[in-house]
Amino acid sequence: MNQSFPKAEKLKSKKHIERLFAEGKSISKFPLRLVYLKTGLPEETRIQAAVSASKRNFKKAVDRNRIKRLLREAYRLNKYRITEETDASYAFMILYLGREIPEYEKIDHKMKQLLALFLEKETGKKI
Repeated sequence: MNQSFPKAEKLKSKKHIERLFAEGKSISKFPLRLVYLKTGLPEETRIQAAVSASKRNFKKAVDRNRIKRLLREAYRLNKYRITEETDASYAFMILYLGREIPEYEKIDHKMKQLLALFLEKETGKKI
């Protein structure tokens, strides 16, 4: 079980991100929202992910960066759930919708619920 988050798995392409928001599907588990789109990524990179926190809700860059670090860590530790259950490739954007800086435990718990909801919706498997 590889728990790294290498550069190849980071969603950075402006084209892919625009297409993700234009054509992608969305699921939410407050305070997180996952926007996802099935893509044609190379075999070794099945999922590319990015995280975001709203500038409207968090004026200070320090706060936004803290939230994004928490989101990336929770995703990194729980992404194996998706890679083990599906063979398709996806682009993910994980958005933080809350208005206060969360604790890691809350983010981790909600990330697990969000990924389980994604798997249930996409593969029909309940975890």
